[in-house]
Amino acid sequence: MKPPPFHYHAPSTLDDALATLAEAANAKVLAGGQSLIPLLNMRLAAPAHLVDVNRVAGLSAIESGERGVRVGALARHSAVERDARAAAVQPLIGQALRHVAHPVIRNRGTAVGSLAHADPAAELPAVLAVLGGEVEAASARGRRTIAAADFFAGPLESALDPDEMAVAAFFPASPPRTGSAFLEAARRHGDYALAGVAALVTLDEDLRVSGARAGFLGVGPVPLLVDLAEPAAAAQAGRPPGTLDWSGAAAYVREHVDPETDIHATAAYRRHLSGVLAERALHAATTAALQEVQ
Repeated sequence: MKPPPFHYHAPSTLDDALATLAEAANAKVLAGGQSLIPLLNMRLAAPAHLVDVNRVAGLSAIESGERGVRVGALARHSAVERDARAAAVQPLIGQALRHVAHPVIRNRGTAVGSLAHADPAAELPAVLAVLGGEVEAASARGRRTIAAADFFAGPLESALDPDEMAVAAFFPASPPRTGSAFLEAARRHGDYALAGVAALVTLDEDLRVSGARAGFLGVGPVPLLVDLAEPAAAAQAGRPPGTLDWSGAAAYVREHVDPETDIHATAAYRRHLSGVLAERALHAATTAALQEVQ
C-alpha cells in the first residue's frame, strides 16, 4: 500500500506552518502520523499537501498547574502518560492513555493529534469531553479556543477550519474530593474499544455525591457526555455517607446511549457493555474520591 501523491512541506517555525496551511488547498498536518499515515496508505485520505510540523520548536511542552494540564501539539502519548505532574493534576489523562494502542504507537503518536483526528472510538476525545476541556487552534488569521462540546463535529471530523492547526489542548483539573476512572473493552488489547467510559465522581464535605458524569467512546459519532446526577441520587439514597450503590447506573446509561451495529458488535451489545463499564467505573471513581479525602 502506498499513499497518493502529495506535496511535502517541512516548516521550521509555527508561522511558516500556518502560512503553508493558508496558501495550500487540501492540506493535512503531520505530527505523530499514527492515524494519518494508515489513512494515506489505504487511500482513505488524499491531501494535496502534507505539512510536517515535527521540526517546529515549542510544540512539545506539557504544562501543569492549579487550573489543569496544557498539552502541546507535539507532546507524544508516552510523554504525557509518564508526566508525574500531569498525573497529579489530572489523573484521568494517564488512566486513559494506558489504553491507547500499544507502547510503540504511544511513543510516536501525539495527544493533540488524536483529538484533531476526532475518532469517536478513541480515548482522549472522551476524556476532553467529560472534563470540559478545550483545544487551542491557530491559523495565519489568529488564534481561537474551541470547547470540547463544540470541537467534535462527527466521525473523523473536527471544528478546525482547513487553514487551522490544533496547537494545544487543555485538560482542566477536577474539583477537590473528585475521583476518576477509565475503563474500556476491546476484542484485543490495543484494538479500538467496542465501548469505553471516562467517569468522574465528586463528593462534598459530608461525603455525599455533589457531581457525577461520564464520557463515552465507541457508542456514537462523537464522544457522548452523560450527566449522572439522577443515578447518583439513587446510589446514596438511605445509605451512610461515603457508601454508594451504583447498581442502577447501568440501566440509566443504557437509556442514554445510542450506538450503532457494525462488523465488530451489535448496537444491543454496545449498549449493554456501556452500562456495565459505567457502573464499574463509577465504583472505581468513588473509591478514588474517598481515598483522596482520607
